[in-house]
Amino acid sequence: MYTTEGKKIVSTDKAPKAIGPYSQAIRTENLVFTAGQIGLDPVAMEIVEGGIEAQTRQVLTNLKRVLEAADSGLNFVVKTTVFLQSMDDFAKMNAVYAEFFPENPPARSTVAVAALPKGALVEIECVALLSPSHGD
Repeated sequence: MYTTEGKKIVSTDKAPKAIGPYSQAIRTENLVFTAGQIGLDPVAMEIVEGGIEAQTRQVLTNLKRVLEAADSGLNFVVKTTVFLQSMDDFAKMNAVYAEFFPENPPARSTVAVAALPKGALVEIECVALLSPSHGD
């Protein structure tokens, strides 16, 4: 992480590298804002196989790793936005999502979009609090 004008750029090799001119996440004094994650395997940089469930699981794993690199975690997420290529996938995405947020889930918006990068079926971004035990 490095600081520029009151914000810290978050980067980790444990999640897919940015595929454009953006940061994996930005950390401020109290909050972490993640870029949207799609179901990319961070090593192969290819969409994982297995449909909406596998992609949702990979997306949330990627978000978890980015949040951890920012001194946060899934338990500190306050808001997510889910982008689906098709609302027909909502129930399957929702079932996997519930595995990652079993208690006190964050606020969420879910929208259908015409297309996602690399032909992904789902993309998720989030806003999270910093862990109270984070050390600067």
